[in-house]
Formats: sequence, C-alpha cells, structure tokens
Amino acid sequence: MCTYKKLDPQPLAGSLDWEGHEPGDGAVYEERCTFDNGITEFTNVRNIWAATPPAAVAVDPAILARQALDRMLLRAPQIGITPKPGGKGVVGMPVYLWTERGPETYGPNVASASAGGITVTATAKVSRIVWNMGDSKSVTCTTPGTPYKAEYGKQPSPDCGHRYTAPSSTTGTGKYHVTATSTWTIGWQATTGRSGRLTETRQSAVDINVVEVQVLN
Repeated sequence: MCTYKKLDPQPLAGSLDWEGHEPGDGAVYEERCTFDNGITEFTNVRNIWAATPPAAVAVDPAILARQALDRMLLRAPQIGITPKPGGKGVVGMPVYLWTERGPETYGPNVASASAGGITVTATAKVSRIVWNMGDSKSVTCTTPGTPYKAEYGKQPSPDCGHRYTAPSSTTGTGKYHVTATSTWTIGWQATTGRSGRLTETRQSAVDINVVEVQVLN
C-alpha cells in the first residue's frame, strides 16, 4: 500500500524534490509504501513531485500471489524409471514412471506474501506430468506414479507406465531420451476474499537403453 501526504512546508525553490519544476507548479508529496519481504514488514519513504494530488494505491493481490510463488522452490520431476539410466530394459516389458513425492517435486507447497494489510496465501501442486518417451509417444499421468519393486515382476504400472515396441538402437543416439514435464497449478487466496490461479511448468530428462531379446533356435 502506498499513501501520499503533501509536504508542509514545501521544499525551497531549486530543491531536487521539485524534479525540475518550480514552486506553484504542482506540489511535492511524501510517498510512503509498505512491503513485506516474507521476513519482516518494512516501509519505504521518499519525496516525489506530482502535478495533482496522487491517490493512495492499493496493493494488487495478484502481485502478492506472484511474490508468494517466487518464494516457493518448485522443482522438475525427480525421475524414477525402469529401466534405470545406465541399465538395460527389454522391448515389450512394462516401464514404470514416477517422481519422488515432496513439497518441491510434487507438492503441496505453500507460501504467503503481505503488503498494505493484505495477505495472500498460495498453494502449489502438480496437476499432471507429461512423459515424452523418446519413441514419438507420450504418457500423461495425474498421479506421481508408482515406484517399481522387484515383486511386481512383469505386472504393468497401475497408474503411470509404458511399453516400448522397438529397441532404442533404432534411434539416432541409440538411447531413448525421456522427458518429464510437470504442470504446477497454484491456487491463491487473499484476505480480501479475492482468489485466483497460476500455472508453472518444470522439466527434467534421462536417457535409457532398451534392447530386443534374442531368441536362440
């Protein structure tokens, strides 16, 4: 919130506060703006010239929502995948896809920002992850996925998986380049009753090797 008060008395002629104007041409006002940096509230005071009396400027909750978002650490998916990078998968076998769950990799992630007596609280969660599998196919998952365990054997992932129909040797690099793009949905609520929504994306990638089993006659 920024408020304005006309200086009384006004600065002398030639003062830098007049910003090149003469006394009687408009007036010089004290501008007082209050901010909250997340640690403490502080006030910035300066003198400004204005042709007409400036009105108090209310803080836009949408700006505070963006400030709250900037205080969050939203990371790309921390990729979990079978086969593991450095290992070998087999054509036709189930591929499990998942990300580590946490405030920074999946949410919820909460932060607030305040100014001018208004507080905005924002909550960020991943709404979906799009996995581009490197074979021109993609998988969209609305869950963080299920980490693979040896006891699952050949069972497919119950919520986020894939199967390759060709070995990675068919690509130019000899590996499948897998990217995971998460969409963070950030809902915010102001103490004034106003609310809104923002979105952010983050991406990470790994390379995996998938081979074809050779059958001996």
